[in-house]
Amino acid sequence: MPMKMYVGVTDFDWFKTLKQANCDEVNFWKPGGRTNFKALNEGDIFLFKTHSPRNYIVGGGFFLNYSILPTSLAWDAFGIANGANSLMELNNRVYKYKRTNHFSDPDPQIGCIILSMPFYFDEKDWIAQPENWNSNIVQGKTYQTSEPIGLSLYEQVQERLRNIEDSQAYIIKEGSFNRFGKERIIKPRVGQGAFKVMIADAYHRRCAITGEKTLPVLEAAHIKPYSLNGPHEITNGLLLRSDFHTLFDRGYITIDKTLTVEVSHHIKEDFGNGKEYYAFHGSKLAVLPDRGDQLPNRNYLEWHNENVYLG
Repeated sequence: MPMKMYVGVTDFDWFKTLKQANCDEVNFWKPGGRTNFKALNEGDIFLFKTHSPRNYIVGGGFFLNYSILPTSLAWDAFGIANGANSLMELNNRVYKYKRTNHFSDPDPQIGCIILSMPFYFDEKDWIAQPENWNSNIVQGKTYQTSEPIGLSLYEQVQERLRNIEDSQAYIIKEGSFNRFGKERIIKPRVGQGAFKVMIADAYHRRCAITGEKTLPVLEAAHIKPYSLNGPHEITNGLLLRSDFHTLFDRGYITIDKTLTVEVSHHIKEDFGNGKEYYAFHGSKLAVLPDRGDQLPNRNYLEWHNENVYLG
């Protein structure tokens, strides 16, 4: 089965920042923030080609998701994995491309191509841009392994990945398509940043309990904490207003298996207050994902009920 890859054009400083920080997930952002990205499916290879005169492919990653985000949320989710050292630096780069400024565009929207398990080549391993690359290409170009140039590029990438320590995580199984396989060893790994974005999108950027949609106060909450082997999966997450997130993590609030909110009597006992929170006791979640396979997992909810909730 032919493989598909996308070669995206980027700034060398962006790549250098990521390589030095050795980021384990990447936001390859586009300044426009209006159009979707449909060139790849989850798990396909996305490659970084730096601007001329450095006409080389210098690394890449595995496509996980695409979302249009304000830079504040992109920074909160990915930090330096945006290829910038601060939110101000990220915004200044966006303003440079969009020809806007802080006054006209205080929290600019960017298109975020979220990549898992990135890899960074040393200069000696850089790959020359494909021979059919056109200098007029601004954003990127798709290649297929069913075509000679695409296959050659794919082989060069695989060769370099084999030389990277622990590269077996990236290598694709051998199969019926020549000596390059159609089956991936693993599904792209979801990191903390990608988890935040995927939860925000699944819950329509609204608090699951209150319906609040002021984005700066919304946070992605794990139902079962990541530190206790709770995965970065949408079914193990809720988008919550920051105060509800804190109360949920500390056991003062939970969600039962019928997706009903329960508020512990300990709020009043411990703090002598909590009227605002008790107003939600017994109510159904105000916002849920549209997709049934993204709803909160019953097992994770029961785990929280039994192990965290104060009752």
